[in-house]
Amino acid sequence: MAQKVVLHYFNGRGKMEPVRWLLAAAGVEFEEVFLTKREQYEKLLNDGALMFQQVPLVEIDGMKLVQTKAILNYIAGKYNLYGKDLKERALIDMYSEGAIDVMDMILVLPFTPPENKQTLLGNVEEKAKDRFLPVYEKGLKNSQFLVGNQLSRADIHLLEVILMLQELYPTILATFPKLQAFQEKMKALPTISKFLQPGSARKSPPDEAYVKTVKGVLSHLFK
Repeated sequence: MAQKVVLHYFNGRGKMEPVRWLLAAAGVEFEEVFLTKREQYEKLLNDGALMFQQVPLVEIDGMKLVQTKAILNYIAGKYNLYGKDLKERALIDMYSEGAIDVMDMILVLPFTPPENKQTLLGNVEEKAKDRFLPVYEKGLKNSQFLVGNQLSRADIHLLEVILMLQELYPTILATFPKLQAFQEKMKALPTISKFLQPGSARKSPPDEAYVKTVKGVLSHLFK
């Protein structure tokens, strides 16, 4: 019997949330070990589990994977979410990286000083509406999926980032009808619908408790 996938991270979104989304969309069950104390992080370091002294860490198929892109690529390849050939994979990578660029802008918001937060919020909204969302609207012009007429990691990342943006800017999709239709079709997929239900492994937007925990565990980064 295959060992269950184990995720080592904080009890919050961060860099691990796209991993949770991808596993959930593939219908893969996983367990989570939440980092709450500095000592847990130090034990992972001392055990040699963190190649670059960073989390996320994912245990899968007898490996201890770090580096978010490597983790996502492995899961996508294993569960047929990575296209049929190298050309499709390149397109999927481009679309995926664009979505993750937007996520990364959002991820820093909880750690931003209050006096800078409104400026950053405005910058994120402007870049999303002018640079990123038009690309995906165009990409969905002739298909319900971004690449190859089949579900890929690019679609899953896109849905995730759309929902993150809507939490901050509820009307952001108003001028993007293809993205609106895409969102509804994606949310209707059984595994994704299940992940969107209360009680799933999907994490809530970060709060002060999450920020405090991250700063405590990774205190060396916040000196």
